[in-house]
Amino acid sequence: MSKWDHRVKGRAVATVKGSPVRTLIVDDSDDMRSLVRLLVDLTEGANVVAEAVDGAGAIARWRELRPDVIVLDQRLPDRSGLDVAEAILGEDPSANILIFSAFLDDRALARAEALGVRECVPKDQVRRLPELIVGTG
Repeated sequence: MSKWDHRVKGRAVATVKGSPVRTLIVDDSDDMRSLVRLLVDLTEGANVVAEAVDGAGAIARWRELRPDVIVLDQRLPDRSGLDVAEAILGEDPSANILIFSAFLDDRALARAEALGVRECVPKDQVRRLPELIVGTG
């Protein structure tokens, strides 16, 4: 298994039966957020409820909306995605976070696992996100 196939928790997302998986997308790249939004919007059983461009916005949107899943970039302008994950999981250890980044080394993967991040996905595997978001990955 490569470091990019690293399933940290591998648990399905729990939602009310019949309701879509509510997704928060956090990435400072407009293009990447648009791509992820398109993939989620095309996925049966999922929708995007909000987007954020930095860590502060991610935490604020999460507190306001309590989405089912957060797709979280590791490199953000104001802090790392793992720092954001730590803040969110500190408030709600059951939060479903997918770290989505081109920049994860073994140390970051170990920290993600220790924090309780659900999975780490490299950006070149963006097509995996829909199945992970709806809990079938």
